[in-house]
Amino acid sequence: MLVEVLTAVFNLQIVFFIILGVFTGICIGALPGLTATMGVALVLPLTFGMDAIPGILLLIGVYVGAIYGGSISAILLRTPGTPAAAATVLDGYEFSKRGESGRAMGISTVSSFVGGVVSVIALWLISPQLAKLALRFSAPEFFLLAVFGLSIIASISGNSLAKGVLCGALGITLSFIGIDSITGYPRFVFNNINLLSGMSFIPVMIGLFAMSQAFTTIETIFTPDQVTQKITKVWPTKSDWKVIWRQAPISGVIGTIIGIVPGAGAEIGAFVSYGQAKRTSGHPELFGTGIPDGIAAPEAGNNGVTGGALIPMLTMGVPGDAVAAILIGALTVQGLQPGPLLFTEHTMLVYSIFLGMFVANVAMLVLGLSSLKLFVKVLSVPKAILTPMIFVLCVVGSYAINTNFFDVGVMLVFGIIGYFMQKADISVSPAVLGLILGPMAESNFRRALLMSEGSYTIFLSSPIAWTFVVLTLFTLLGPIVGDMVRKKRQA
Repeated sequence: MLVEVLTAVFNLQIVFFIILGVFTGICIGALPGLTATMGVALVLPLTFGMDAIPGILLLIGVYVGAIYGGSISAILLRTPGTPAAAATVLDGYEFSKRGESGRAMGISTVSSFVGGVVSVIALWLISPQLAKLALRFSAPEFFLLAVFGLSIIASISGNSLAKGVLCGALGITLSFIGIDSITGYPRFVFNNINLLSGMSFIPVMIGLFAMSQAFTTIETIFTPDQVTQKITKVWPTKSDWKVIWRQAPISGVIGTIIGIVPGAGAEIGAFVSYGQAKRTSGHPELFGTGIPDGIAAPEAGNNGVTGGALIPMLTMGVPGDAVAAILIGALTVQGLQPGPLLFTEHTMLVYSIFLGMFVANVAMLVLGLSSLKLFVKVLSVPKAILTPMIFVLCVVGSYAINTNFFDVGVMLVFGIIGYFMQKADISVSPAVLGLILGPMAESNFRRALLMSEGSYTIFLSSPIAWTFVVLTLFTLLGPIVGDMVRKKRQA
């Protein structure tokens, strides 16, 4: 098996796709406003005609590159290229003000690599064991797993839990469209043949994440981002290396753990890692003034999330973040279903993903240290050129999945919805989570009741079921109890 995986991944064509993905991801991540999710959504249609391994590894390359690429504009422009780089701004821009932007980006590059490698190791070690456990799941356990995944909406709703719940309910409602999986009865199709197979969530995601952002970019289309810093001395100094080896592995572990929690995201991994580094530092007052620790910790943390987010996705079919949700779509297009059976029926693909992700992190390190001046020039691309390109890619990508203009219409409608959701400060991630996990929850709920002849006690009939019940209650009640405790302390 090992020889087959090595032969598959180190094929020149696949290595080229991984490097191309990382390069594209860094360019996308470096541009303020273009998120990793948007980048993966835009590249997804290019994989429809590929085999599973090169297609998935191309997308993973974009994911890894974009999370790292956000630090470039964060350091140079004080504007995070992606939300994952928001914590990097705090110390990174201070380096640029001192004329040390090259040094800052060197620390960011190496720390991102270390955090990414830590997450890959965790992915390699944890996923097979978790998949073996998931093989014991039946309909009740899968239903409660889906409910637990949906409960994460409480933590990804932004400033308003009510908005997040309504958005998640929208996604669940959309998942009901199409032919009932149990009875075969068409639901909510309104005599439209295009809806019989259900709402295709790839056009929905392209609309919510990519087209909505393109609409937003139009507002500042003639406002250029100016980079005046010269990039020199990228290689970290001896003292910087000491900081990297002290902070990056720990932050990589923190990011990986946060990535495993469905819905947490790379930005949370970055801020938690930054906070942990500050709390354990002997000089916390220096954070925010431009010290290496303030770059190494968040960059290792956000890249640690990349591998962690794939663990629940591959083993149980629950997306760790929005990018993992798109990767589920990519696997589905290839005729593959994420979950424990993926490890038994497509073992070579799974281990190729593990190794390919490691290669992607190596490519990120090499490209980052050797080509930073080139990536900085990407920031000078006029938005008047970039925005129309995004529009075209969104339209082509939506059409390509089923060669159906109805999907283009769906994408445009959800692009408009996503635009207004951004204006109303509503996170779109709950809708995607509801659209993906809704069918899993519904079908397994009904199958479980058929198994038990209508008795609801089946949902509390195993230790695994009880575990998910406790986790769900903890996830739902945790924020509420936390708010009550904070208010009592303030009072």
